[in-house]
Amino acid sequence: MLKRVFMAPDPGRLRLRFATRAVLGVGLAVVVCGLAGHSLAGAVTGGLAALLALFTVTDATVRGQAVTTVLLPAVGLPVLAAAAELHDQPVARDLTFLAVVGAGVYARRWGPRGHSLGVFAFMTYFVAQFLHATPRQLPELYAAVLLSVLTASAVRFGLWCYERRLPPAPAPAPPSGTGLARVTTRQAIQATAGAGFALVVGQLLSGERWYWAVGATWWVFVNTTSRGETLVRGFRRVLGTVIGIGLGLLVAVPLHGAAVPTAVLLAACVFGIFYTAAVSYTWMMLCVTVLAELLYGLLGVLDPALLALRFAETGVGALGAVLAVLFVLPVTTHTVTDAWIRRALRCVHACTAEAAARLAGNEGADPTARVAELEQLLGRVRLSVAPLVHPLNPMLGRKRRARRVLALLDDCAREIRGLAAVAADPEASHDARLAAACWRVETAVEALTDGGVIPESAIEATATEPALAHLHGVERALADLAKPLRAPSRSPLVGA
Repeated sequence: MLKRVFMAPDPGRLRLRFATRAVLGVGLAVVVCGLAGHSLAGAVTGGLAALLALFTVTDATVRGQAVTTVLLPAVGLPVLAAAAELHDQPVARDLTFLAVVGAGVYARRWGPRGHSLGVFAFMTYFVAQFLHATPRQLPELYAAVLLSVLTASAVRFGLWCYERRLPPAPAPAPPSGTGLARVTTRQAIQATAGAGFALVVGQLLSGERWYWAVGATWWVFVNTTSRGETLVRGFRRVLGTVIGIGLGLLVAVPLHGAAVPTAVLLAACVFGIFYTAAVSYTWMMLCVTVLAELLYGLLGVLDPALLALRFAETGVGALGAVLAVLFVLPVTTHTVTDAWIRRALRCVHACTAEAAARLAGNEGADPTARVAELEQLLGRVRLSVAPLVHPLNPMLGRKRRARRVLALLDDCAREIRGLAAVAADPEASHDARLAAACWRVETAVEALTDGGVIPESAIEATATEPALAHLHGVERALADLAKPLRAPSRSPLVGA
């Protein structure tokens, strides 16, 4: 697990820059809140608002990110007001919380912006429970949110906007559909049901910290689509929480809220959350757990009993998510995996067609954007296949097939990247065999997605022309994919 986090590839040092900028933005936001005379509650609210503004906004373009960031307070402030006004009305407070959960998940149907606004709305309501916010605190909390989002925006879009030098990263649209056939609709119902279970059982465990259980259910559903993804994420959340609690006993409890060392460790936790998010949910949750423990230390309420309660509430929340995805409008792993693999294969063909057109002299053709899209799609494939390759998966046959599919898709991506690099070379020449090779790639993709026959490659295995060699690699990988994708099984990996 250590190797996966600290030895994972970080092209362009993007994760490192992402995490470093987060520490700068969140730290500066907290300082600004302090200079404005806000209390500890205001500083915590502001720090969380800055963290979310830097973490959840993932639009493809810088302009889109700026628009989404501007919209965050428009969503968060009314939710914060509702949470504070309903502080002394438990039934209305709880029903409103469940409505925020359902609406936040449903908003994913509108892509990255909907996802960002949904997360911000949920976390605003959550932090109001964390701080036991009341109506008289609203002016200060409003000011803290606005100041912090503004400060985070100044860091992100002014001081250090490294995204301006990067090509837009396309975000794959969620699977389409209407009504209950739409995955986001089913997930919204699942999340609300799971959160309802967590809320009731969580309150039986603690009348003050019940929101931990609801938060655990919510975050299990974030960035998941299928039943298998949600189960794996629930397991990883509990594991990260357990490790984080153990670390908290060694680090956070002995500090007793000492300001300077706590501030240093909070900065380290923020860095860890951002740096590990893309590669390990377990490590991210470890950092989140330690961060929460340090905040409770600052508030003067941290003790081992509180950590034990956090573990119990997290378990309840994860159980709520598991029950919801198993019994409430379940979305199978096969259904989601099939959809993402098909989209990745079609993108492979689009990449080859763009590269061939560029080599043929079409200046308007550019495979770079398609390559970036393919990387995004393969990320979604890996996420949906994760339950099949998990060490605890007892179905060894499906595990081997899933690993084989991932390896061959990675081979395709590697050859596509090489082909795009060749196409970008102004000295590269066009070969008449490229058009025929691209046709065979298109036919192979159609065969894999629609059940046809994959054509035999007409490129020599020893082709020396770089473009042809890369196309041959793509053809070979596509042909090899036919066996694991079409293997007869009671639970096929992909296909009919």
